[in-house]
Amino acid sequence: MLMNRERHMPLAQVSALNALSAQFLIGFVLAVLLPAVVRYGGINQAIAVGGFLNSFFGATIALGLGLVMLRRVTAFPGTRTFGYILPSFAGSFGIVLTGMLALRVDYGSVYLAATFVASVIIVFLLSIYLLPRTQRRFYLVPGFDLQGLDLPREVEWVQMERPETPRDPGAYIVADFRRDHEPHWERMLAEAAVQGRTVLHSKQLLESLTGRVTIEHLSENNFGSLLPNLAWRKAKRATDLLAALILLPLLLPLFLTIGIWIRLDSPGPALFRQMRMGAGGRPFRIIKFRTMHQRLEAGEPDVSAATTLTGDSRITGAGRWLRRSRIDELPQIFNILAGQMSWIGPRPEAISLSQWYENEIPFYLYRHIVRPGITGWAQVHQGHVTDLDAINYKLQYDFYYIKNFSVWIDILVAIRTVKIAITGFGAK
Repeated sequence: MLMNRERHMPLAQVSALNALSAQFLIGFVLAVLLPAVVRYGGINQAIAVGGFLNSFFGATIALGLGLVMLRRVTAFPGTRTFGYILPSFAGSFGIVLTGMLALRVDYGSVYLAATFVASVIIVFLLSIYLLPRTQRRFYLVPGFDLQGLDLPREVEWVQMERPETPRDPGAYIVADFRRDHEPHWERMLAEAAVQGRTVLHSKQLLESLTGRVTIEHLSENNFGSLLPNLAWRKAKRATDLLAALILLPLLLPLFLTIGIWIRLDSPGPALFRQMRMGAGGRPFRIIKFRTMHQRLEAGEPDVSAATTLTGDSRITGAGRWLRRSRIDELPQIFNILAGQMSWIGPRPEAISLSQWYENEIPFYLYRHIVRPGITGWAQVHQGHVTDLDAINYKLQYDFYYIKNFSVWIDILVAIRTVKIAITGFGAK
């Protein structure tokens, strides 16, 4: 909501419970120590039980890792804490349990399960308590216009009328640093920064609230470079490869079953191959399950043929279910093994579509600076799009992903992809 005049209303102090250290301490006492006392009758008795110390330290590590994962993942736009508590702690406890199994150490399964359940419940209750106490209020310096923008309603917007630092101790001051402000407003911004107040560039704020990067020009990342996070790019490739090697033997029986179903459902091969644009602007041949009638999918399509419409008559009966669940994309695991794709990244477009977009958008090619993915930031927000306006929005999401390229945004996309596979969001 946007206020037309500045209000000096005291903002509820953010509770100390919002600090990561405080939440870890509360979780440690209630989710790690308390289950040990209840389960074994006391800490001394628990220590005497074989495997307890391994479980105790493992639960402590999982609690801390879960809190960090939750905080980092929910820092991205469009995320509410409640929906990511269970996935974050399922992931952290899963990592710890995998490590224990790999090291072949003794552990208490009942105790670990109890600490997992307790961690989820405690963090959920803390989130319920903190949510109404952590509403953000942004004070807008003249020159930053919000008209026509689709912004979160839970954020309060206050239009400043005087160049005075807000008395609100938790105020966020927002200004468009690309403009030349009058000297008294420049002085106020400097004073606010010196006082330790949070002063934000409107461009970064809008990106953090919408999850998109405007495409009037190329946008640098947080390190001031157009290159994405190089350290994560190398680690991501290793993670992609390891996950593909682990999952492939498990997926092969599913692939065989689906392949037989496709062949029985309509004439033609089970797999569909098509040239797509990959990382560095290098074409590669993508592999998917065939979801359309073969005679209309053969060859390299033009722009109209490469575009899938809502209720497209070319889609087969089996194809509709495969597209809705996104299972038709799974054979791209072979593209991942070949180094042509990643699990998460911008979707690779058909060559004809990619060339069309490049003609319409001068720096569309920048999208190819990272490996394309089976799922991505744009897909979990928009689903399948066709018209140029929607494609412009999709590109904004892709640029946001590249700018914020990290393990945390990949974790968030992975969690959302599971939900999308269940609901069928955005399928064509």
